[in-house]
Amino acid sequence: MDITTLKKTVLDELAKCTTADAASDLELIYLGRNGRVNELLKGIKSLSLEEKKTAGKDINAFKAFVTEEVRRAKSELYAQEEQKIKVDVTLPPPLNKSGSLHPITIAVNEITGIFNKIGFIRMSYPEVDWEYYAFEVLNMPKTHAARDDFETTFLNGIPDKKMGKMVLTPHTSNGQVREMERLKSTPPIRMINIGKCYRPNWDATHTPMFHQFEGLCVDKGITIANLKGTLEYFVKSYFGENTEVRLRPHHFQFTEPSFEVDITCTMCKGSAVVEGKKCKICKSGWLELGGTGMVHPNVLKAGGIDPTIYSGWAFGFGIERVNMMKYGIDDIRNYYTGDIRFLNLF
Repeated sequence: MDITTLKKTVLDELAKCTTADAASDLELIYLGRNGRVNELLKGIKSLSLEEKKTAGKDINAFKAFVTEEVRRAKSELYAQEEQKIKVDVTLPPPLNKSGSLHPITIAVNEITGIFNKIGFIRMSYPEVDWEYYAFEVLNMPKTHAARDDFETTFLNGIPDKKMGKMVLTPHTSNGQVREMERLKSTPPIRMINIGKCYRPNWDATHTPMFHQFEGLCVDKGITIANLKGTLEYFVKSYFGENTEVRLRPHHFQFTEPSFEVDITCTMCKGSAVVEGKKCKICKSGWLELGGTGMVHPNVLKAGGIDPTIYSGWAFGFGIERVNMMKYGIDDIRNYYTGDIRFLNLF
């Protein structure tokens, strides 16, 4: 590994760059995730301990050298490009490009409008809440796995004797009993609660902060048929008239019976086949939307409502997830990178 030769190569290649964009491309070739610097780092695995120390220092020095030389080259090229721009002061100023709403904001507005049409009011409840509303009233005992600090973010502070510890709420379901209390335990209740939730996960399908929308309906004579009809109305309004819904039996602590909601894949339209090959998105023709079910009697009791008179249903869906399913987005982190190329798609 001859660092001196590599440095000379970098200088020669930068000298050939005629635009700042070309210098940026060269920077990616050397410093990108799959760039030459990382290739050099991978290559030192086979060296002895002493050789590794020397090679590591040399590679880090080379990385710093590339960073500085690219910065200098880009600065000079930007200056040259600006000098070439001719300005006609008699021309009218260019129109400012209008901005656009973030894709999550677009989805929130669309979802709110869909449920407003069938009498659901939009509510908002705390992102920082007590264990009492996040777990206790939702029929989740202290021994429940979701109450472990591996699944939930607890905040420092003195716990309340009744309410317990404070948490960054892991779901919008903390608004269910709060809404019952707001209405003085007097149905009918038709609420759509949209807010931020927090769980310590980070990968292509999870972020530590995400958005969720919660539906809650409580009244006399509410059945699973009402739930299925509402879900079909939402799915066809949001994803398209040809999208179908199915319910799969599941278990959630605060609903009984409980279901997972699936919709026909937005890519293969439920056929599980795309261009003669198995659909890479769903592999089965169905995509999981989220969880739902009939409100557990203990939750109604916690909200001061008699479960022998009233019944209800609830659901909770991630906004990022439904948007990914609608537009075929494969990485949830795209929403929060600030990459204008992604945001311009909306």
